[in-house]
Amino acid sequence: MMAEHVLNNEKPTFDKPKVELHVHLDGAIRVETIIDVAKRRNIKLPAGTVDGMIDLCTLSEPATLTHFLDKFNHYMHVIAGDKEAIKRIAYEFVETKANEGVIYVEVRYSPHFLANRNVEPIPWDQNEGDVTPDEVVKLVNQGLKEGEEAFKTKARSILCCMRHMPNWSMDVVELCKKYRNDGVVAIDLAGDESLNCTAYPGHLKAYEEAIRSNIHRTVHAGEVGPPSVVREAVEVLKAERIGHGYHTVEDQHLYNQLLQSNMHFETCPVSSKLTGACHPDFSKHPLNRFKEDKANYSLNTDDPLIFNSTLESDYQTVKKYMGFTEDEFIRVNINAAKSCFLPEKEKQALLEELYEAYGMVKNTGF
Repeated sequence: MMAEHVLNNEKPTFDKPKVELHVHLDGAIRVETIIDVAKRRNIKLPAGTVDGMIDLCTLSEPATLTHFLDKFNHYMHVIAGDKEAIKRIAYEFVETKANEGVIYVEVRYSPHFLANRNVEPIPWDQNEGDVTPDEVVKLVNQGLKEGEEAFKTKARSILCCMRHMPNWSMDVVELCKKYRNDGVVAIDLAGDESLNCTAYPGHLKAYEEAIRSNIHRTVHAGEVGPPSVVREAVEVLKAERIGHGYHTVEDQHLYNQLLQSNMHFETCPVSSKLTGACHPDFSKHPLNRFKEDKANYSLNTDDPLIFNSTLESDYQTVKKYMGFTEDEFIRVNINAAKSCFLPEKEKQALLEELYEAYGMVKNTGF
């Protein structure tokens, strides 16, 4: 049962290796896994069938970001605080991406949202348990590593600070530092864009520590928020990439500045329609402007569980409604690889693999 933007039983829109940089682990869990874990833990779900849970957990029409975030309440309590489930969703995530033709993925999540100890408040109405944010990162790292070995898709993680929980942010940057050589490649800031760093200086403090410690940085900005949020991300938090960034185009000076600096935008087409971040008419989507201006951006799924989507549906969407060609898909994936947070040697190896798969001579101007 797939959303209407997915066309089944067709050859993939871009049947070559891909790179994905913006996808949330807790928004990419298999419904079958949620049901299975709920049975094992004796947790009663609001619906007992796969189709019933899909109906509850997914958006099929444009909504608000708040409505989107409400969807997590239906299932996060099933996975959070359970060691076996946390490792399992990471492992299965890599399998899913391998099946989508992704050869490198950066998956992000909040360690605190999956914990039930050493976190205040404990999320999802859980009782206190024995899974700390640190333990969450270990489990996700193990799942990703085992998935990489099994499915030959390289997976790394990004740890998220949450805008409404500034007291978690220093924990997040310390976890980034601790696990920087064990799968964690960057820090992120996600959540309500109206909560800026002037009002919540805990995030700024964490990002300043990230800068001092040479931790890579991305920030959700300009998704539903105005260009000023993007400006703060770039000028105050020193973001190296922008999560979404659609509304940057409303500030021509800022947009030109970011084009000139080759800032990378992590765009998520299907997501941006269903969260109400952008106009539902894809012909009016800022991604058209990014494409025309040869901006540095990638195509990503964001939360495929909630949008009942796959990476293929995002590629289909931009081909059908925005005229994307194979050359643009190649350019987008090369840019994603160049903008990824892998160490330089691994990044170059990834690029070489893409150049070979695309039949390109290195540095051909894409």
